[in-house]
Amino acid sequence: MTDDERDEQFYRDTEAVAFPKLDDRQLSLLEPLGQRRVLKRGDVVLKAGQRDFGLTIVLRGEIEAFEQRDGEEQILATPHERDFLGDVSMLQGTSALANARVSSDEAEIVHVPAAEFRRALAEIPAVSTTIVNALIMRRRRLSRDPKFAGFRVLSAPDDRAGHELDDFLDKNHIPHRLIEVDSEQGKELANRFHLATRHLPTLITPSGSPLRKPSLREVAQAAGLLRPLASENETEIFSDVTIVGAGPAGLAAAVYAASEGLNTVVLESYAPGGQAGSSSLIENFFGFPTGVSGGDLTWLAQLQAYRFGAKFSTPSQVLSLRYNPEDEYRACIESEGCPAILRAKTVLIASGADYGRLDAENREKFEGVGVYYAATALEGQICRNETVIVVGSGNSAGQAAMFLSDGARKVLLVIRGNDITSKMSDYLSRRVQAQQNIDILYRTEIRRMSGNQTLEEVELENTKTGERQVVRTPAVFSMIGARPCTEWLPEEIARDDRGFIKTGTAVADAPVWKASKHQPTPMETSLPGIFAAGDVRSGSVKRCAAAVGEGGMAIAGIHLSLASRRNASPDKT
Repeated sequence: MTDDERDEQFYRDTEAVAFPKLDDRQLSLLEPLGQRRVLKRGDVVLKAGQRDFGLTIVLRGEIEAFEQRDGEEQILATPHERDFLGDVSMLQGTSALANARVSSDEAEIVHVPAAEFRRALAEIPAVSTTIVNALIMRRRRLSRDPKFAGFRVLSAPDDRAGHELDDFLDKNHIPHRLIEVDSEQGKELANRFHLATRHLPTLITPSGSPLRKPSLREVAQAAGLLRPLASENETEIFSDVTIVGAGPAGLAAAVYAASEGLNTVVLESYAPGGQAGSSSLIENFFGFPTGVSGGDLTWLAQLQAYRFGAKFSTPSQVLSLRYNPEDEYRACIESEGCPAILRAKTVLIASGADYGRLDAENREKFEGVGVYYAATALEGQICRNETVIVVGSGNSAGQAAMFLSDGARKVLLVIRGNDITSKMSDYLSRRVQAQQNIDILYRTEIRRMSGNQTLEEVELENTKTGERQVVRTPAVFSMIGARPCTEWLPEEIARDDRGFIKTGTAVADAPVWKASKHQPTPMETSLPGIFAAGDVRSGSVKRCAAAVGEGGMAIAGIHLSLASRRNASPDKT
């Protein structure tokens, strides 16, 4: 079966899920939440770039959703009676990717405002299951549609900044295309928008606006990822729990906290998913016998948290945390780009760890254009029929090697030691050793990288014999070491000798806990009400499932912390 035939089969198989008809009961549950409107032909229902646009249900007539691109229109869908308009942007609160207008002489709709729609998703299962499954499937179909552009990144070939924008949008699951300015389409776009080399990379939004040499924050604002957590005049934002970091631990905590009615804010510095989100296939995650893409797993978890009302802001780099032991709101958090102070009754630190950079000559030159820290389909295209190098001996390295071996001619797994079984899961190490096109180079390190604009060669040294060899390769995947992201924390939060946060019994002797009637819960730090989970926590096992469990345990501890404070406080009513 060809790729085109597989796509056609996919669209046929997913039609019913993506475009269901609402039944009488679902309509009766949704209609009281919105308003009926009668519209005429050409009336606009939705504009690309619009946010918080709510749910539109068609009662009679026809609406057409379309993408307007370079003076042409691409019809995406034509909702009729009992159909509804929208995609995953409605869950995430991100920008609409398309336009919609009435295409019949007259149409009658029910418009459910965004806030009421999100409440319905959380409180009315008879409605939410059908709609959420449809929105997710529509986004998947849209992402596979070669005729749909979404956001477009116009970049010079092998430009690092262009690849960074591409990576940022990809990891945040924003449909987009990377277009080289030297291509026929690229030349047309550069001419249309009067773009010179000094303007690249340029982001072209679905509404047709070009952003020349945008920062990641500007890209996030255009995509609706960087959401204002406070209104224009507010100087403080209040939450029951603020979660710093949206890896598996942070996402699990967001789902549990929001679903249990806690006012939940999540701050993420780059893209939800953390290291797990970059894993091409996690095969030992509970409930997925054939494995699951880390990106899919964490994306769905984020949508789940959105559904229950968690508020996300990306990219939001936390600058500092101040602790107020006598205040109901124990922590004040300052975040880059957010003028308001976040005041939180509890905080979960799930900021993860930065994974080690290779100590190799010229490595910095090839960051993003030959040196990568994740092996996903995006990077896999670069490696097809090539020799590629994976550095590391843990599960991440093994998963990357197996994924890349499917398309690469050869994968060289480079490790400093003489064994891969001590750090890698048994099933994975056996599979890596048995894979015919994976060669394991023990006691080997990368000394030098070279190439013009992109990586072309790597020099390897056997540290036992001193022998060196040069390998031609377009890609090195670094999966080594970790440094906890804790530099923004106050000194009062105890850490081990490697900088990872101590929790539970390890902090029971901290001064605050010695003076307290209570003991710290398993995920609680040396400051009551401040919790840590996932890779940033001392003693964590660095597994996706374990991080998810820790996120859930942290929320259990947060409930106890909030309850103990309520019980200790005098009745103010």
